[in-house]
Amino acid sequence: MPEERELEKKRAELTTLEAELAERELELATLQATLHAFEDRYLRQVGALYAELDEVNAQIAEANARLHQHDQQAQQAADKARAQANESAQHTAAVQQESPKGKFQPSDELKKIYREIARQLHPDLARDPQDRERRHHLMVEVNRAYESGDLERLRAIQLQWQRSPAAIKDESVGAELVRIIRQIAQIEERIAAIETEIEELIESDLHQLFVRAEEAEDEGRDLLQEMASGIRERIAETKIGGFDVLARLIFQYEKSGNRNWRA
Repeated sequence: MPEERELEKKRAELTTLEAELAERELELATLQATLHAFEDRYLRQVGALYAELDEVNAQIAEANARLHQHDQQAQQAADKARAQANESAQHTAAVQQESPKGKFQPSDELKKIYREIARQLHPDLARDPQDRERRHHLMVEVNRAYESGDLERLRAIQLQWQRSPAAIKDESVGAELVRIIRQIAQIEERIAAIETEIEELIESDLHQLFVRAEEAEDEGRDLLQEMASGIRERIAETKIGGFDVLARLIFQYEKSGNRNWRA
């Protein structure tokens, strides 16, 4: 029958696209996990020092505002510096509460099972909205397990899916043909979306810094440590520069007879 021949043709096309989609999803998930791990290292080694620098700048700005209590610009500068310092401190504290991620280096087995799962339960293979939602939630779990390198969790999700009724296909030729045609269109759209997302990640400042760090590592250098050393120098220089403001503030309060200048 013509419908059956067309169905076989579309099934073959879908199989090819499923493999391509799984590979592209793997590429995106690996890139995201790699950048998340690198961002974690950056925030711990460099971001914490930027937070310290922001705090020093805030203290100097606040001291200057006290020296010039009627200067609107000085007050605004102090408020802005304090807001920046508080934001940096909160961000740093949140990172420090979590365990260090370390460099993301997925094993071949981890990649293999991710590809298999993506081909089996990708949301774009759903038969209806309810099925799509279920697949979406499972893929969120899959991506989380992949990023944490949890091979056993990935295997458990895969086994859970294979045993579910949703994994069974039983439809008429016509209905199956329509479903596959729609799946092909959805997968093509998803592949295009993944490519756009990967391009945006590659063009991001974080990825550019990651590339520079990798190049430095190939040369036997630690770029983040170099950046950290530079910020430590800036902190020291900023503190030295702020001594004059602090000394003038102390002198002003002592001259006025107020010993509570730190308040």
